[in-house]
Amino acid sequence: MGGFEFIFSLFGLILGLALAEGLGGLARALKASHRVRIGWPTALLGLFVSCDVVTFWMYGWSLRDLLPLSWPVLFGGFVVTAIYFVAASLVFPDDPEAWGDMNAHFDKQYRLVLGGVLLCNVVLIAATVALVGDAWAWSLRTAIVTWSFFPVAALAIAVKDRRAVCACLVWLIALYPLSTVWH
Repeated sequence: MGGFEFIFSLFGLILGLALAEGLGGLARALKASHRVRIGWPTALLGLFVSCDVVTFWMYGWSLRDLLPLSWPVLFGGFVVTAIYFVAASLVFPDDPEAWGDMNAHFDKQYRLVLGGVLLCNVVLIAATVALVGDAWAWSLRTAIVTWSFFPVAALAIAVKDRRAVCACLVWLIALYPLSTVWH
């Protein structure tokens, strides 16, 4: 087992648990959907977190040859993946029926969820720049696909209007398929 495999056994485990936590919350909400309205905000937030966790996993793979096996990398990776896990666990309530309407839960949690994902992305970009430099960072594609993420996520955290947050989430979610077709 190489250094990357060792490092990513920890990262992959926690990221997999984050996805499972989000999917488990969705499953609980769907099971209670005859009594609980899930709503677009919660659905968009869950899709956004899932897309971002998968993207982080892909970045990890692309940086595999550059990640040194060291305590700071392992601990830093643990902190970031733990934040993803907590963010994913906050998307859906543990007991959906206790809320009646998921929009109330969304209103209470979306800032924490988006703040956690934003923090993880700041760390990811900083690590990427530290490992490969910033030559990749100055194209039109990167300006739209990567750099627009940060102000839109910050705006979603700052605003209180649920429709504005949903609009930000739609933009953020659209960045993932855009990044796959625009090379």
